[in-house]
Amino acid sequence: MAPVSPPPIRLWLDFVNTEERSARRDALGSFEAYVVWMESHELLRDERGGLLRRRAQLQPAGATAALLEARRVRAALALLADRGPLADRGRLVALNELNRILGRSAGMRQIEELEDGRFRWHFEPTGDAFAGLLLPVVESATESLISGELARVKRCAAATCGTVFLDTTKNRSRRWCTMAACGNREKQRRARRA
Repeated sequence: MAPVSPPPIRLWLDFVNTEERSARRDALGSFEAYVVWMESHELLRDERGGLLRRRAQLQPAGATAALLEARRVRAALALLADRGPLADRGRLVALNELNRILGRSAGMRQIEELEDGRFRWHFEPTGDAFAGLLLPVVESATESLISGELARVKRCAAATCGTVFLDTTKNRSRRWCTMAACGNREKQRRARRA
């Protein structure tokens, strides 16, 4: 049996998942946590994380505004990911947020080579240190919209999870974020009830 490849990672879905609804935890609980998340996803080049931390100390209102904007965009992207009676409204809210961020992002796009020899797009913001932080997340969501992937975005069916994921199965039948965690737990729970 061939090894199962992990599902593709979508930055915007990881961003939506920074808020764990069921546990009432927020991985973007502070500006520092936001910078750490950006660094963990390799979205800040060189010393930009340190620069942002220093700028946040000098301009706490700017850092707070950047964090609030991140949470606002995350909420709009969560609406986009959720499918239900408010899907049309959620899509409109998300599109407005995506276009707002795209419209005010000043900087230049560059291609950078990664350590493993692959290449990727990189946005180098100009001007305000906080400007452009959300652009990679917004571009990821935009790519999913344009490619038609939105129909494959789901929330984990486990009652205690709620993680958003991209269902890449042929028949679109995936129900859990991971079979190893939530899928097995749900199956065990059902077996105990039976």
